[in-house]
Amino acid sequence: MKFQLFDNVKLTEDITLNNGEIISKETRGTIVEVFNNGEAYLVEFFGNWVKYDSDGYFIPADKNGQDSFTETLGLETIHENQIVLTASARDLMGAKEHLTCILETLPDDLVLQVRDFAEFLQQKKATTLEKHSV
Repeated sequence: MKFQLFDNVKLTEDITLNNGEIISKETRGTIVEVFNNGEAYLVEFFGNWVKYDSDGYFIPADKNGQDSFTETLGLETIHENQIVLTASARDLMGAKEHLTCILETLPDDLVLQVRDFAEFLQQKKATTLEKHSV
């Protein structure tokens, strides 16, 4: 599996969304689902910075502007050869958030091994604290 959940990526080619809209090469997105251990990825693609006007319509906005956000262009199933990594989830998230994402992708037997290791570390820390307090 080349990419992980919440990695930021960009397209290497133009693609057609399910609604018929074409989004161009270089469009950026975030992986929101990994299928069959990386056989394909569901990617949310983003457009420009926008905000709502007083009538509830999108209008262009500055990324630092109050209430601005990036417009979602669509969700599309993509294959590895159609995207490149721009920033890994590991670099974008804190360690706890990244660990949570990893746990979501593991089968139950491996989650139990991670739990056992975390409990081992917890006991090791408690033992170390007891030795230093005596």
